Amino acid sequence: GNIFTQQPSYFSDLDETLPTVLQVFNNILHKCGLQCEGASAEPQKLEAKVSVTAGNMPLQELKDIVLYLCDTCTTLWAFLDVFPLACQTFQKHEFCYRLASFYELAIPELESAIKKRHYEDNSVFADLWRRISHSRKKMIEVFHILVNQVCLQPILE
Repeated sequence: GNIFTQQPSYFSDLDETLPTVLQVFNNILHKCGLQCEGASAEPQKLEAKVSVTAGNMPLQELKDIVLYLCDTCTTLWAFLDVFPLACQTFQKHEFCYRLASFYELAIPELESAIKKRHYEDNSVFADLWRRISHSRKKMIEVFHILVNQVCLQPILE
């Protein structure tokens, strides 16, 4: 059996953890100088105009963000893949909407930043591009699992 069926209280733990997961997306947007949308969007102070973007940040910071995003997306996908019942809890937090907004804002920005940058070592570019592509693929797969579980399965049952 799976740990959630033996410990139903884990669903409420998951419920309490999801805002933290969503905060990961907001942190990445913030680091790239992008405005997050959705229910938890904090109004930006006018004088705090962000000058750092994915395009002009130090290479190490771009690497860190791409790695962080890749880890997060892979972990989310692996979790929902083995435990699709969690989708209902994810959806309570408007996860599909938040993921789609994040994808739309962050992915083009990060891809563009990776492509336009000058690299001393081409393997760094290849690695970043592989990771951002993997992240994008996993985000789409997470979205598919969510839509399938939350919208399609109930119709078929």
